[in-house]
Amino acid sequence: MPSLTQQPSWPPGLHMIRGLMSVPHVLVDESGVVLLDTGFPGDARRIRHQIQRLGRGPRDVRAILLTHGHIDHAGNAAALQEWTGAPVYAHPADQPHIEGTYPYSGFAHVAGLLEAVGRAVTRYRPVKVEVPLRDNDVLPLWGGLQVVHLPGHTLGHCGFYSARHNLLFSGDLWVRFMMRTQASPRIFSDDIAQVPASMRKARSFGARWVVPGHYDQPNATRLRRRFEELCEEMERREDAVV
Repeated sequence: MPSLTQQPSWPPGLHMIRGLMSVPHVLVDESGVVLLDTGFPGDARRIRHQIQRLGRGPRDVRAILLTHGHIDHAGNAAALQEWTGAPVYAHPADQPHIEGTYPYSGFAHVAGLLEAVGRAVTRYRPVKVEVPLRDNDVLPLWGGLQVVHLPGHTLGHCGFYSARHNLLFSGDLWVRFMMRTQASPRIFSDDIAQVPASMRKARSFGARWVVPGHYDQPNATRLRRRFEELCEEMERREDAVV
């Protein structure tokens, strides 16, 4: 029987964590464990428990990858780094988000306020990016993960493409949340104007699976279809404007 956190149609070794706000993932293969995002403060216990359920320990963790620096994705990076000793990978443009110093503007001021409250209530601790990510870097993790810079949600927002598994982790470029599929909205975006180009870039990989950072049900086929429908909807809107 497959793990409750592993979708049978996804590759073996991909395990989701049902976090408080987002969906971190634990990637496991013969070379060790990779943490993809760390969830909102408080999710560290769930992540540690999942690693232990898989028969692994903190020293098996090779890397902590962050798609971006929002508190619901980087919230436990410091705690998990201490637990595992693993380096933190992220785009350097997102260090201000991790530190809580990013100068939000416009509608996104609301996101900045929400994050400030979250940091105060949870006693959030920032962490330094030890391994800076660059577009098209190929990381020797989980059989090879290509860094895909997908700015818009944040300026340093990145996805990760696995050619071995034909799967793209797309972070918060788009989400399936509360029964709604949407691209990164203005209120949570550093630069909403960059989102359409990043959506097209993500789609250009033609990945069999596209896994976002927020989703309700771990149905791989349905998520892939939702992503394609969203891309088609955005194309229609762009055509209508032209």
